[in-house]
Amino acid sequence: MTAPHLTLHGYWRSSSAWRVRIGLHLKALPFTYRAVNLAEGEQRGEAHRAVSPLGQVPVLTVEEGGAARHLVQSMAILEWLEERFPAPPLLPPDAFGRARVRALAEHVNSGIQPYQNAAPLRWLREREPRLDQAWTAHWLPLFVGGLERAVADGAGRFCHGDSPTLADVYVVPQLYGCRRFGVDVSAFPTLLRVEAACRELDAFRRAEPEAQPDAPPPEKRS
Repeated sequence: MTAPHLTLHGYWRSSSAWRVRIGLHLKALPFTYRAVNLAEGEQRGEAHRAVSPLGQVPVLTVEEGGAARHLVQSMAILEWLEERFPAPPLLPPDAFGRARVRALAEHVNSGIQPYQNAAPLRWLREREPRLDQAWTAHWLPLFVGGLERAVADGAGRFCHGDSPTLADVYVVPQLYGCRRFGVDVSAFPTLLRVEAACRELDAFRRAEPEAQPDAPPPEKRS
């Protein structure tokens, strides 16, 4: 079967798009990168909303058999990649292992991500200066501390065992987010150890925000 042509619509610093980049690189899948400039509001334009009704990234466009399908939401995209391209696996072979890995990923995806998304932070900032900073300073250490405990209870070299899984795909961008919001990550030794193991892999290094073609020069990053 001919492999589909994959196009990833993303933004260099979007943690959700970053997760999908890691998954694509881990599975050694070639893809075209289509940058969506979130800083300039491109995600709210009609062209992007045609492929992402909520005006978000990532979007993975899958072209095959003369048809194009647009997959959205990082978890759904990564689960599709796992089903379509099962090797190397992002999920363990046993049911309890798969449940644990999915739970760790969802701790980030559902339990932490909403507290650092750009739209609600902007809403808070517009109502009271620095309220967004107080918000992230309160919630992120609390919930990432819980993630530290969850990962530590059963971690190997990576979040689950000695091979990268879906959990690592979510944890690494989250630590970047913590640093960006001024959280002291030294309080999370297990997560830092896992992050270091991940960054030894080319797939993780290639997916990092600063390695993306739409990353601005350092002096223009905020």
